Amino acid sequence: MSGSVLIFFAVLFALVFMFRAARIGTVVAFLFAGVLSGPYVLNLFQLTDTWRFLGDLGIIFLWFNIGLQINMKRLWQMKRTIFGFGAAQVLMVAVMLFPLLYTVTSWTIMGAIMVALLLAMSSTSEDLQLLADRDELNTNMGHQTFSILLFQDLLSIPLLAMLPVFAGRSFNLGATAIDIFVLSIGLILGVVIVGRFILNPLLRLVSKLKSKEAFILVVMLTIAVWAVVLGMFDLPAGLGAFLAGMLMSETIYRHQISAEISPYSMLFLALFFVSLGMGLNLPFLIDRWYLVLLGLVGLIAIKFLAIFMVARVRGVPDYDATKIALILAQGGEFGLLMLQTMKQGGINAIPSSHEEILAAIIILSIIATPLLLAVYDWMSRRGRLFPQRHPRQITEMTTDVVPQVVICGFGRVGQIIAKMLAAQKIPYVAIDLSVSAVMVGREAGYNVVYGNTTNADVLRSFGLTPRKTRAVVVALDNATTARDTVLTVKSIAPRVKIFARARNLADSKLLMKEGVSEALPETIESSFFLSHGLLEHLGVSDAKIEALLDDMRANNYEKLSMITETR
Repeated sequence: MSGSVLIFFAVLFALVFMFRAARIGTVVAFLFAGVLSGPYVLNLFQLTDTWRFLGDLGIIFLWFNIGLQINMKRLWQMKRTIFGFGAAQVLMVAVMLFPLLYTVTSWTIMGAIMVALLLAMSSTSEDLQLLADRDELNTNMGHQTFSILLFQDLLSIPLLAMLPVFAGRSFNLGATAIDIFVLSIGLILGVVIVGRFILNPLLRLVSKLKSKEAFILVVMLTIAVWAVVLGMFDLPAGLGAFLAGMLMSETIYRHQISAEISPYSMLFLALFFVSLGMGLNLPFLIDRWYLVLLGLVGLIAIKFLAIFMVARVRGVPDYDATKIALILAQGGEFGLLMLQTMKQGGINAIPSSHEEILAAIIILSIIATPLLLAVYDWMSRRGRLFPQRHPRQITEMTTDVVPQVVICGFGRVGQIIAKMLAAQKIPYVAIDLSVSAVMVGREAGYNVVYGNTTNADVLRSFGLTPRKTRAVVVALDNATTARDTVLTVKSIAPRVKIFARARNLADSKLLMKEGVSEALPETIESSFFLSHGLLEHLGVSDAKIEALLDDMRANNYEKLSMITETR
């Protein structure tokens, strides 16, 4: 067993290294690792219940992360793109796929409609990862791609609820629509009630402990509770995780939760893709390779054409429309999840052998997407498609102001700095791990948010970037935390100017050593302020006082350091 594990991780590392070096997403590496380690190649593992359980956890975390990105404010800001572009894309793909599927197969009308809608969905995890890796998530093209994925994620909820209709168990669409409406209202009310009266007070209480472990456990417990509750109503556990994410997206803890839970979600999502690769029935698929190949080419071609046409009708430039269509031309995890749910629930909307072929087509389309993007990039660089264009960064499409200054810590020093920046109308964001400080600051009108400033993902999510951030203020009273924050800031934006608060000269020297531009020791500077008033009262001129203080501040308070050492 230990030898199999060693070989598995060696294969996984080699694949991830190769695909990342080739600028291809790691999702493909995980899928290939599953195929190679499965029963039909190296036979390192069998697709046991343990692997299926780990894959199910990956799906739950995927749904939670999707829900965490959805809140009412964001939906309202992006409503036109989400419900315009997203709905048009799904409808166009389904309309083009349905007649083809119904003609070439023996499926029922409802079965063909269901598969057409499933294939219209794209891979959220892969596409978001590709956009992030290519630094295109905050471009106009990335914004529109994300909107389409968001609509697809929202559409997945009624599709799951309509499985009995697709399976032919119920043909009363009106009754089903009413059921879905009542269920949605009940879930929304449940989210509001639980969030306001249980989750928010609980998170506030746990945050005061300042324990990372307790914070993560509360988040995971919330995911598990919602998954179990919806399972009791015969609804997918993923829907519960999705609602848990939506619930937490409305709190001030959203960015911190995303940063803390991200490593775990990526781990389980990787295991999900590995289990998918293991589950491919290679002998069966090899015997029907021509069907898989035709299905793969047909799916990518039809989706590409449909999305490209919708994008051009909406006035998207041809080069952006081409990239959007290429990124979204694959099948998605939701289609695989639906096929798996039908298999486990005994829902025979289409023959089981066809489900195997469909799963293989979706998986291969996910693998093909980064490869096609690599070919696209290669052809673009050589001017064979479009001239080289820099992606247009978006700021006008969101009401969130990009901060020029990031304030780490919102105690007395942070509050004074924020007040002075606001007076000069300089956009800023203040970050603090104290819930009470955040709540009081927000009520007073300050732009202060909850988060751990030693976490790079938190700083990035709140706007710290190498190019747009002009300065960072570290106003933390703990020297160790301040130093860790400085190191984290430097890892993201090495050249940004950092102004720090230090309690004493020793802390000041420590922070200056880590690359802080200015680190003013509070005790010494307060003494300078008092001395200035005293000398002025005794008749010493301002020029002489300033010269004296400048001399004492020279070389990072070198003269004062000597005095301190001789005491």
